[in-house]
Amino acid sequence: MEISFKGKRALVTGAGKGIGRDIAKKLVECGAVTYAISRTKSDLDSLKSECPEIHTVQCDLENWDETDTAVKSCGDIDLLVNNAAVAILQPFLDVDKATFQKLFNINVQTVMQVSQIVAKNMILRGSGGSIVNVSSQASKAALKDHAVYCATKAALDSLTGVMGLELGPHKIRVNAVNPTVTNTAMGKVGWSDPAKAGPMLAKIPLGRFAEVEDVVNVVIFLLSDKAAMVNSTCLPIDGGFLAS
Repeated sequence: MEISFKGKRALVTGAGKGIGRDIAKKLVECGAVTYAISRTKSDLDSLKSECPEIHTVQCDLENWDETDTAVKSCGDIDLLVNNAAVAILQPFLDVDKATFQKLFNINVQTVMQVSQIVAKNMILRGSGGSIVNVSSQASKAALKDHAVYCATKAALDSLTGVMGLELGPHKIRVNAVNPTVTNTAMGKVGWSDPAKAGPMLAKIPLGRFAEVEDVVNVVIFLLSDKAAMVNSTCLPIDGGFLAS
């Protein structure tokens, strides 16, 4: 199934590393004029060296005013991927105010702000569009030491549903993907201990964690016209974890 985004403009947040980086590169491969936002200049520089066609934008998405300027500088956007997120793990009884606020600021508030800017422009142009939010299976299943992270991803799922409901009449589709543990560089470090990985793998009928490509392919599908009737969904990419 060949997908082309020729003539489209795309924006990916959290594009410096991992899933977001590969999504941005795939969008370029599919013909989209692509903007990649990241807080880390060195990540953007290496991305640009790998993919010279990409437009890089350095921005601390936790900063409301900086985000407003950065997103608007990208111009008209047809395809948006809200990928930026942070995970700080703490036992429930040890969660502190700073961690709570930081995770909600980046994992939820940023999605709302960036999407508002992009969607308002889509509506003004009457162009429609597609938005994909990168959530997690942690929104659906409790994970030890993930209290705030799970809560932010559950909030993101709810936000996705409301966005799709309210933006759908403007021909803007909004969906989320909910990956299981994914073999990014960070994921491999966090889940390399067999004692930790074993119980999680035992709950995945396919018997493996997700590869980055597994997530990228679903995101690209949801952004495309091949998913023209898919809206307000949260799609697990978990090998059947939630069925167990």
